[in-house]
Amino acid sequence: MDGILIIDKPAGITSHDVVARVRRALKTRRVGHTGTLDPFATGVMVVLVGKATRLAQFLDKDEKEYTATVRFGFETDTGDVTGSRTTDCGLRNEDVAAMLDKVDWVSVLQKFQGEIQQVPPMYSAKKVEGKRLYELARKGIEIERNAVTVTIHKLEIAASELHALHSELRFRVTCSAGTYIRTLAEDIGRAVGLGAHLTELRRTRAGRFAIDDAVSLDELMSSDDPYAFLRPVREAVEHLPVFELREDRVERTRNGMSTRELSGTLSNGENVQMIDAAGELVAVGTFVDCEKVIQPRVVLG
Repeated sequence: MDGILIIDKPAGITSHDVVARVRRALKTRRVGHTGTLDPFATGVMVVLVGKATRLAQFLDKDEKEYTATVRFGFETDTGDVTGSRTTDCGLRNEDVAAMLDKVDWVSVLQKFQGEIQQVPPMYSAKKVEGKRLYELARKGIEIERNAVTVTIHKLEIAASELHALHSELRFRVTCSAGTYIRTLAEDIGRAVGLGAHLTELRRTRAGRFAIDDAVSLDELMSSDDPYAFLRPVREAVEHLPVFELREDRVERTRNGMSTRELSGTLSNGENVQMIDAAGELVAVGTFVDCEKVIQPRVVLG
């Protein structure tokens, strides 16, 4: 069976653990995902099964949406609640809450919207010279990292708990793939002069797939028919334009042969769904303007 699973990842396990459990539930090795979540984070994980794994490249750059709970007053070495306290503003919780209540949040948050630069945290899966940064961080090694450009489409306060025990704010963030929410939390904390770290992170959307579409791992593992939760393969690329193949071009497309396209509606390099008369996805192709053809790029067979 082939398709897409939207998993509501629980806290306390890795993204690799999620894939391993899906493999057990569906009794197949052909399982992958399109975006890692930290062990303490929860929410939407897009998991691809069977032939759908070939389509990961069309999903991993999708826009993401999160709710992030940020505690102010100190930073941690990981940028989240799992780490050890490092810098501390030296204020009591009630004083931190009082300061937060006076912040001009419209002005502060505006600085972090649009294209911004982020330095990847040491506790991240980013590779530098073949080594993942978290592997170095666990050995106590910190190296210089180049800033990356990310885009914050939306950033707003969703809820606050400004009392003596919890100097926290909950933010809603809509951002480009590759955005480090822990880094965003730290940078906001520094902007208000208090320091901050994440206490909760929940991904509520990845591209077109929202938390309402998700199934829990417990529900999947206990189901008599776990395949019933699979969504059609075509949903992975439904944002792409559609080109219906003539019957005599279907097998040729499977063999990697290009097909002429003269409608003039496509742009050079644009990706296209290549479907058969029944609506089944045969391949994802790329339009080559100089030849007026669609060249199969990923064939599903």
